[in-house]
Amino acid sequence: MDSLTQVVLGAAVGEAVLGKKIGNKALLYGAIGGTIPDLDVFLGLFTDTITAIELHRGFSHSILFSVIMAPLLGWLVNKIERSKNLGWQPWAKLFFWSLITHPMLDAFTTWGTQLFWPFNIKMAFNSIFVIDPLYTLPFLFCCITVLFCKRTSKLRRRFNTFGLIISTSYLFCTLILKSLAYKKIESELKNQGIEYTTISTRPSPLNTILWNANIDTKENYLITDYSFFDTQPLKFKKYPKHREKSEALIKYLNVQRLINISEGWYIIEQKEDQWYFNDLRFGLIPREDGSSFFTFSYYLKEKEGGIQATEVPKTKREAKFLMQRLWHRIKGN
Repeated sequence: MDSLTQVVLGAAVGEAVLGKKIGNKALLYGAIGGTIPDLDVFLGLFTDTITAIELHRGFSHSILFSVIMAPLLGWLVNKIERSKNLGWQPWAKLFFWSLITHPMLDAFTTWGTQLFWPFNIKMAFNSIFVIDPLYTLPFLFCCITVLFCKRTSKLRRRFNTFGLIISTSYLFCTLILKSLAYKKIESELKNQGIEYTTISTRPSPLNTILWNANIDTKENYLITDYSFFDTQPLKFKKYPKHREKSEALIKYLNVQRLINISEGWYIIEQKEDQWYFNDLRFGLIPREDGSSFFTFSYYLKEKEGGIQATEVPKTKREAKFLMQRLWHRIKGN
């Protein structure tokens, strides 16, 4: 999830653990703990594109990381906050829960997380977009309200508990909405006589009303979207796999790594003598001219007997157009 959401969640967890004893400092240290796992993005500054992708949401988003870091941070903060005279264990408990809830929340996104690192088990429920106002804003309101309540106030604990309950309940509601969207898309495929092997669904940006889907067929990938306000049959856009054309590239280690990262949802295509690796999991971004491009795409270039991958820079996006397009589609087809 986005940084603000993780800060809010960490702060609320910190408040739940130590708020009654140390007041707003529990929010502060909880927010810090909720931010720490995402510091792995800085590792990307010192390595190549593929390794940076593999490292993100890896070790720092695992149970093991939380278990190791919690007592270390607890010991450090206990030294800083000597006047509180709490000992390191309560601080360690605060940091453990603020650290571990970060990857637990990330597990609901499309990117997912390696919660059980070093085991190669990726958790990705694909039920919430990385920025979702319905999750964050009520939670943020409760968290800000807590700041202005007395440390021992029952109202303070009630607001914090309400924020945790409503945000967690929304998360589980997204799983139900995802299931309903999946069944509708599955039904449409059956009605239109389309044979397929796998369906992957995910929410579109900023909401859980409009869902995007990738469908795997023998020769093509199909991409569609479904709004709960739709009244017409769904349209499936075809994207040929053309695996035979990219056989020479697939044998390279770095391309295999990208395939693993994309969980098999990929298209390798050639445009004007340049090869591209497109990760289908995050869908397409439309342009005003009617065309579209994949959210995550990588240049593939032969170098020293191997393949070097570089992420394609994001082109300028027309925010107003994208929001209008999104809102129009949410309202139904």
